[in-house]
Amino acid sequence: MVVGTVEIMRQPRHLVWDWNGTLLDDLPLVVAATNVAFAAAGGPTITAEEHRRDFRRPIIEYYAQVLGRPVDVTEFAALNKIFHDAYQAKLPCSLTADARTALAEWPGSQSLLSMWFHTELVPAVAGHGLTPFFQRIDGLREPLEHGGDHKAPYLAQHLAAQGLSGEQVVMIGDSVDDAHAAAAVGARCVLYTGGFTDEAQLRATGAPVVDSLRAAVALAHTLP
Repeated sequence: MVVGTVEIMRQPRHLVWDWNGTLLDDLPLVVAATNVAFAAAGGPTITAEEHRRDFRRPIIEYYAQVLGRPVDVTEFAALNKIFHDAYQAKLPCSLTADARTALAEWPGSQSLLSMWFHTELVPAVAGHGLTPFFQRIDGLREPLEHGGDHKAPYLAQHLAAQGLSGEQVVMIGDSVDDAHAAAAVGARCVLYTGGFTDEAQLRATGAPVVDSLRAAVALAHTLP
C-alpha cells in the first residue's frame, strides 16, 4: 500500500501451528498406538495409509467406523486411555525434517495449538527446543475422556487469549479439521501433506496444500 510517497508494508500474519503430524512427525507412533486400542476392542489392524484415508474428528466416530459398530462415551474413554498409554510408551519422536527451519523463516509472531494434552505438550515442545518460537502454547486441558473433539472452538479461544482476529492469522496443519477450524474463525489455512491425512482429502477442503513446512511458510507470506 502507498500513501503519498510513503510505502506502508503489510505486517505478516500470525502463524498458528498444529503439533501432531505437522511439526511432530509422529504418524508411525499414532498408527501403532491406534492399533493397540483397536486390538483391545477386537478390531482390525490398520496401516498408515488406511489411517490417513479414514481418520477424522470427532475421533469417536472414526473408532466406530473402523470397529464397524457404535462406540459409546464410556468405551471411547477406555480406548482413548489405551491409545494414550501406548503412544506415551513409544516416545520420544522426531520433529518433521524441516520444522525448525520453517519456524525460523517466519518473520512475524507464531503460536502453537494442539489437541494433545497440555501437560504433556508443553514439556515435549520444550524438549525439542522450540518453546522460544511461540508466544503462546495451548494443548487440551480437559480430562482424557474428553479428547478427540473438533479444533474450531479451541482455536477461537487460542486467538482470543492473544487478542487476535481470524483475519490476522494463517493456520498450518495437516488435517481437514485444521482447515475447518481456520474457516470457522475467518483465518487462512495451509495444509501439509506429510501428516495424518491423505492429499486428496486435504485438497477437497479448498485450502492450499504443500509438501513441506518450509513451503507452507513461504506460501503464508503470499496469501492475500
